[in-house]
Amino acid sequence: MKTLLSVIFLSLLGSTLNGKAKPQNIVLFLIDDLGWKDVGCYGSDYYRTPNIDKLAEQGVRFSDAYAACAVCSPTRAAIMTGKYPARLMLTEWLPSGRWKTNAKLRSGRFLRGLPLEEITLAEALRKAGYATCIAGKWHLGSEPFSTPAHHGFEVNIGANEHGNPGNYFFPYKGQWSIPTTKLKARWQVLPGGKPGEYLTDRLTDEAISFVRQNQDKPFFLYFSHYAVHTPFQAKKEMIKKYEAIPKEKRQGKPVYAAMVESVDESVGRIMATLRELKVEKDTLVIFTSDNGGFAGATKHAPLRGNKGAYYEGGIRVPLIIRWPGVTEAGQESKVPVTSSDLYPTCLTAAGLPLHPAQHRDGLDLRPVLEGAKSLDRNALFWHYPHYNGHPSSVPSCVMRKGDWKLIETFDPKGVELYHLGRDLSETTNLAQKEPSKLAEMRKELEAWRKEVDAEMMEPNPDHGK
Repeated sequence: MKTLLSVIFLSLLGSTLNGKAKPQNIVLFLIDDLGWKDVGCYGSDYYRTPNIDKLAEQGVRFSDAYAACAVCSPTRAAIMTGKYPARLMLTEWLPSGRWKTNAKLRSGRFLRGLPLEEITLAEALRKAGYATCIAGKWHLGSEPFSTPAHHGFEVNIGANEHGNPGNYFFPYKGQWSIPTTKLKARWQVLPGGKPGEYLTDRLTDEAISFVRQNQDKPFFLYFSHYAVHTPFQAKKEMIKKYEAIPKEKRQGKPVYAAMVESVDESVGRIMATLRELKVEKDTLVIFTSDNGGFAGATKHAPLRGNKGAYYEGGIRVPLIIRWPGVTEAGQESKVPVTSSDLYPTCLTAAGLPLHPAQHRDGLDLRPVLEGAKSLDRNALFWHYPHYNGHPSSVPSCVMRKGDWKLIETFDPKGVELYHLGRDLSETTNLAQKEPSKLAEMRKELEAWRKEVDAEMMEPNPDHGK
């Protein structure tokens, strides 16, 4: 009798834990430089993304989701920590630090790696018994303190300090050519390989192996694709399909479109593996991007701007969340959300208590996934005290409150105020017509900068020399 009761108890424990739902596996797809409108379910009739579109049909598609930064590393840091980049003081892509030596202002200081003191999402999940894996891009620091291994990932598939792979085809060059003897097993290049092998496909092969090996316990797969970042390289047979489309009907370069399609195939293969292993219903799947698409590679109309800029085209990104038993299939949410929100959402999916002292700026999205029309948050913020070479990019501090968006620029000094509900393309600056709203938002923006201790730009003594 005791044996029978034990079996029953263990069976119940498998489906609930202290009254909570069984911990979900978590697959987080983070695509590099994928624009808001570079997916079929976001309105593109050019890019072919049937597998990503199917995710949207099965979950919630966010129309007003934002990357925490208009360039990559800060957004990745926000996902890993649940904090705004300004609060972390990690506001620039790594290992940057280049600034115009004769510019009017000095760039704000920033960290060159994710601090060890942060309890990352991977660390939190690993402590709870999850198998953790990063496949693809890390770009949050290097030896001796800021590798994936230092931040909770027990399996590392091709992740290092670099922001692009150098080459998408075997034999991998550039960043992948670091001698393995110097990597000391912390940095893993991709061993083996064969002529014609494509990086996006190879990473998917390795990610599938991880899932298969860990199907019997909770796992966290952070599938951080290098695609669709430069260099623009894709499989020839795919490129030809898009080259056959008349130029006037193209949303972007054929080679870029082919890279997007390979990412979509990767998503499809991962989802097929989850179904095969019968863990699809036990897996939270998140799909998003780290910033807007690369200027010249793709177009985001009606959004203004691209990667690097703080207009909507630089920071508004696709976000799809599929959580079986929680999300109602095929829903759209207009609630403004940001990269930092993924951390507490994943904790909830894992059946873990929230850790607001860590994810200080991120909010659990489960209420929204269940149909809530708002979150307990007044506004979203961005802070970028740096120069970069992307079009329409200037050092800026930004706030979105409701449908209102304020952009305060440091060089050139100025303010822009837009109402996104009436002017999604940000064509009409209302700063002079709405002085009371401008004053209200500037006051809140300044208060936020002080609260997070945001680094500010200072006059450059070498300006003009």
